[in-house]
Amino acid sequence: MKTWNRTSLLTGVLAGITAALLSMGANTQSSLAIVLYAASALPILIAGLGWGNAAAIAAIVVAGGAAVALVSPYFALLIVVVTLVPAGWLSHLSNLARPASELGGPEGSLAWYPLSDILVHLAGLVTVGMVIVGYIVGYDSSVSDIMVDMVIEAVKAQEPLYNPDAAAIAQLKSIFTLALPLVQGAIWVLMLFAAYYLATRIVQLSGKALRPREDVPSSLRMHRNAIFVFLGGLALTFFGGAPAVIGALVCGTFGAGFLLSGFASFHFRTRGKSWRLPVLWIAYLSVFVFTIPAFFFLLSGLIDTRRAIALTPTGKN
Repeated sequence: MKTWNRTSLLTGVLAGITAALLSMGANTQSSLAIVLYAASALPILIAGLGWGNAAAIAAIVVAGGAAVALVSPYFALLIVVVTLVPAGWLSHLSNLARPASELGGPEGSLAWYPLSDILVHLAGLVTVGMVIVGYIVGYDSSVSDIMVDMVIEAVKAQEPLYNPDAAAIAQLKSIFTLALPLVQGAIWVLMLFAAYYLATRIVQLSGKALRPREDVPSSLRMHRNAIFVFLGGLALTFFGGAPAVIGALVCGTFGAGFLLSGFASFHFRTRGKSWRLPVLWIAYLSVFVFTIPAFFFLLSGLIDTRRAIALTPTGKN
């Protein structure tokens, strides 16, 4: 376990300042906002993965304090609950290990916290964070209604003959009310996991990593119990109102976890094939451009659920 020493605290302070600057940059550069917001998790992750909980906590406190002082408490709340705390918690989970013998494994080895459980925690944290922010800022269907109205007005400006009836507009608004939290939740889980993956590689290259490098295509799966959470979110979407919005958010966050699992399974199954690289490129481009093929990978992730535990000899840690 890393101790609360001067180096870890100083590292945390520097990471917090970096995270705050990235977040404030996202607040001013709308075109790159989501990328900069996700990138603000990277310093927290690197500090936590390489220098332990002390560095991660110091980074979160410094970044949150800077956001309060330089922007506003609402902005600080946004980045803390949706970005900084999830990043710090992921780094904490990633560094957890216990004797493998306690789990029925070999003597003299450490069993690391499963990547599948880390992914489930990420989906849950993003869900809770977005619900908290939505409650405080007063999110409701009027937000999506305004966005639909803006889109319709933009289309009318390009096509003067376009004049949808009230029933079509109402149906579009009801669909968009659920689609918006679903997409937002899914994108945020994907972005934060990308930051986590990049942070683990950076820390490993620096030689500071506690956790061994894992074979992600074979170990990245969702816990089987996450299926029930996903189905529960799907059921909530039929209740209407706030429960439907929360259900759509759950479908988005946990669905993104299963989507990542499906892509990892696809990487694993195509390993060693001569046609692997072009097929992977086609798969990613088809999902990015057409979206619909993502359901294939989502289904693959739902089917292939398990917990792979990484083991390392005790003497190497």
